[in-house]
Amino acid sequence: MAIRILSIDGGGIRGILPGEILVSLEHKLKVQSGNPDARIGDFFDLIAGTSTGAVLGAAYIFPNEEGRPKFSAQETVNIYLKEGDKVFNGGIWPYLDKLRLLKEEKYSTHELEKILKKYFGKTKLSELLKPTCFISYDIKKREQVIFRQHCALVRNEDFLVRDLLRGSTAAPTYFEPARIYSLSPINKKYILVDGGMVASDPALCAYSEAIKFSGVSGIKDMIIVSLGTGKQLTSYKYKETKNWGIFNWARPAIDIALSGGAQMTHYYLKQISSTVENTKYYRIQPDLHDANSALDDASPKNLKKLKKSGERNAKYYDKLLDDIARTLTNTQDNHQYVQRY
Repeated sequence: MAIRILSIDGGGIRGILPGEILVSLEHKLKVQSGNPDARIGDFFDLIAGTSTGAVLGAAYIFPNEEGRPKFSAQETVNIYLKEGDKVFNGGIWPYLDKLRLLKEEKYSTHELEKILKKYFGKTKLSELLKPTCFISYDIKKREQVIFRQHCALVRNEDFLVRDLLRGSTAAPTYFEPARIYSLSPINKKYILVDGGMVASDPALCAYSEAIKFSGVSGIKDMIIVSLGTGKQLTSYKYKETKNWGIFNWARPAIDIALSGGAQMTHYYLKQISSTVENTKYYRIQPDLHDANSALDDASPKNLKKLKKSGERNAKYYDKLLDDIARTLTNTQDNHQYVQRY
């Protein structure tokens, strides 16, 4: 049987787009499996996410008291619609001069941390229902940090889910870096920034993790469902950029890193998939339509546009989602994949 992987890109409030696509997929899975209580997390064996993708991914496999996924796909999107404007609330920032931005991040982390605590509480990485691959980057050690449930279970490298999500979402210039600690008995300290700085699309990281599982020897043994958070590339002209300094390059550099990284990951996985016939690598990069492409536009107007755009994308990819749902339900079994080291 193929290991089934769900991978979700970073993208801030634009996480609403893949969220709405997964609302449609979850409905199809309920119908095709004949289980009205089915959840997205029931049909995947490994969940990968960067930044907002990690938040979505953690929600899909977050346990309730009965050991079932607590949040439906719709309930997960509703968190974004309800809390998004609190996370990205700049207060009086737009009215301050540019010197403020050179010294401080755009947003306080208070609301973000409060909301992560509200929904994820004291749950540990080891308590999530499925293996994970959540991406962040340690700026002190200068190396990637991949939060894997397997390491939490076997090596005692455990974390509070809310802490690792804070690290994965610490986008430079938007939020200050996250200083987090692993739980006893390890007690390691990490200084983290957004995983999008190194892997805005975590699908290739998920592929690298999946081949460590028993019974998996390559792309032929995988089903990969990879979701982006909206493709709307900004063009930068030579005349505009040739005299840009540090201040003017800050946001465009992040934009290029996020979008360029995702493009390269998709290219690599397409090349890997082309070496084997009938591989199951699905990549959906939704259209933003008329929604603002900014990672932090959580205004009521744009939240409505993002929700509508997500629903439009779900309809556009309806036949593909039918195919994905059939593939996932036909490969559902009780097999437990064991990671090799």
